[in-house]
Amino acid sequence: MHVPDGFLDAQTSIGTGVLAAGVVAVSLRKARGELDDRTAPLAGLVAVFIFAGQMLNFPVGAGTSGHLLGGALAAVLVGPWVATLGPTVVLIVQALLFADGGLTALGTNVTLMGIVGVWVAWGIFRLGRLLLPKRLSSVPLAAALGGFVSVPAAALAFVGLYAVGGAAPIPLGSLAATMGAWHVVIGLGEALITALVVGSLVSTRPDLVAGARDLVEADELEIRAVVAA
Repeated sequence: MHVPDGFLDAQTSIGTGVLAAGVVAVSLRKARGELDDRTAPLAGLVAVFIFAGQMLNFPVGAGTSGHLLGGALAAVLVGPWVATLGPTVVLIVQALLFADGGLTALGTNVTLMGIVGVWVAWGIFRLGRLLLPKRLSSVPLAAALGGFVSVPAAALAFVGLYAVGGAAPIPLGSLAATMGAWHVVIGLGEALITALVVGSLVSTRPDLVAGARDLVEADELEIRAVVAA
């Protein structure tokens, strides 16, 4: 859902730019405590995966495009703070080298995909973890729920920004219907891919999955207690 230059007015673009810069600055500080020898390579791979997934986009209409976001996958694998940085780097590269999205809309795109997409996915994932059985097999399902909800949520956040500062002559109702319908479909694909990738890692190396680490630690404590007894 790369937003092009000129789609939102200057005030809205500046506002999202300030918001994005603030959240990214906080994420940089928080990420220092989350990255180590195990998670840093995975964070890099996640960023590459997001870059590849977002290059496969298609026009939704009204000058915007639709594609996978990768926010849920990133958040579940490396945590939400590091996950916020991944799409941000990808969006900067895309705007500078591939003209995918605009430089004046960079703050808007980071807000929609790096903030809304990641943090809505993480919130739904955590809610799913609370409601589902507390076992590793629940992690991919909760991740899929996060992925599904995050995509239309980001699309509707864009519609909200357009309602505040839209600069293109497009009826708000038509934009909302088009963006919502297309991104529900994209959300299904996001959910499937997220579940498959997270599920494969959970089955082989659950210790690398940030969203499953508490379950791994609980299992280790239980094993130690049994051995000690």
